[in-house]
Amino acid sequence: MTNTFLPSVIKQFEYYKSLGDKTISQLSFDELQWQSDKESNSIAIIVKHIVGNMHSRWTNFLTDDGEKEWRDRDQEFRDTFISKEDVIAAWESGWICLFEPIKSLQIENLEHIIYIRNQGHSVTEAINRQLAHYPYHIGQIVFYAKQLNNSEWDSLSIKKNKSRSYNDEKFSQDKKT
Repeated sequence: MTNTFLPSVIKQFEYYKSLGDKTISQLSFDELQWQSDKESNSIAIIVKHIVGNMHSRWTNFLTDDGEKEWRDRDQEFRDTFISKEDVIAAWESGWICLFEPIKSLQIENLEHIIYIRNQGHSVTEAINRQLAHYPYHIGQIVFYAKQLNNSEWDSLSIKKNKSRSYNDEKFSQDKKT
């Protein structure tokens, strides 16, 4: 594993956090709590689940099992937020819990074995597991938000029918690494 893995992972997590940030900022508290039916999860519930997972997986990441005894996963699927500010505060706390340990990792940590529900993973495997899990749910959040806010939606990527102008702008600049 080269020394580019950890910076790349951090960059990817930062990108997906930014998608969530930009999405949540466009929604009201009522929209964050909207459910298509009683069996579906609202955006607030998805946020609560992601945050619960982050706290469990990243607290004492290198030493304790990633599924903490104190985690109540079933409770994550009950909306207990009382304001949009509570949703945002929870969201931020999860990301802080993720970024602190991951930014302190060294390349020599990557092959260390950690456990999630007693199943061994190299640190690299555990990071990749979460790098698949969080974007999966963030995609759900973005999809729901776009449906709720369609006419008012501020696109998070290249706007429809704007690919040519976007590419023209990008290719008019110097290459970046």
